[in-house]
Amino acid sequence: MQMLLNAGDAIAGDVAARYGFAPLHEAPAEGYFLAFEDGRLVLQQTGDKARVCVDFVEGASAHRRKFGGGRGQPVAKAVGLKGGANPAVLDATAGQGRDAFVLASLGCTVTLVERSPVAAALLEDGLRRAALDADTAEVAGRMTLVHADSLQWLLDADAKSFDVVFIDPMFPEPDKRAKSKKEMAMFQALIGGDPDADALLTPARRVARQRVVVKRPRLAPWLAQLKPNFDYPGESTRFDAYLPLA
Repeated sequence: MQMLLNAGDAIAGDVAARYGFAPLHEAPAEGYFLAFEDGRLVLQQTGDKARVCVDFVEGASAHRRKFGGGRGQPVAKAVGLKGGANPAVLDATAGQGRDAFVLASLGCTVTLVERSPVAAALLEDGLRRAALDADTAEVAGRMTLVHADSLQWLLDADAKSFDVVFIDPMFPEPDKRAKSKKEMAMFQALIGGDPDADALLTPARRVARQRVVVKRPRLAPWLAQLKPNFDYPGESTRFDAYLPLA
């Protein structure tokens, strides 16, 4: 991945160095690249107006934080947010961190593991900006980003080290909602799918103290062809829940 650097931009230079992005001093003739625009790290494609960034302060995340339904949301119910429970959650496939941010806004501490350097850099920038905003600083303080391969990270993690492990595999082919949003289609096209998603389930069940929650399209097959212990169906998605391994 290439990253456009502006003269004197210390943050951009630091991000490029840590994630191994090739520095650019002008936009490439074609292809994807990263750049800072209006203080935000964005993914873009030459000749295309679409932009991808992680924004926890404004837009959809702000609307969901204020009006999303609180602990009555399907993801909150699936993770086990009832009463005063605030489980420690491992989001093993963080992506753009949307569900992780919802859970953190509801009181959970969330560790986000993301192996794609592009996705991790976008997430890091989103968390950086959220930590600077009065409305989201407390939420960002409950979120910790780890740039690592999820499968290996789970295999190396201590048993029963998180209350809940959350898995939301990305599929190579965008669903109908993604096709209607050019930004999401761009993100998926670059990041790709999670072909090893099935392999995450068993180590996740070893790491979880309470349950593993897998987010799936409503009609998608079970992860690893394994029937969940219980599920939370919705209109377009469902949450399959698996009990920990002894």
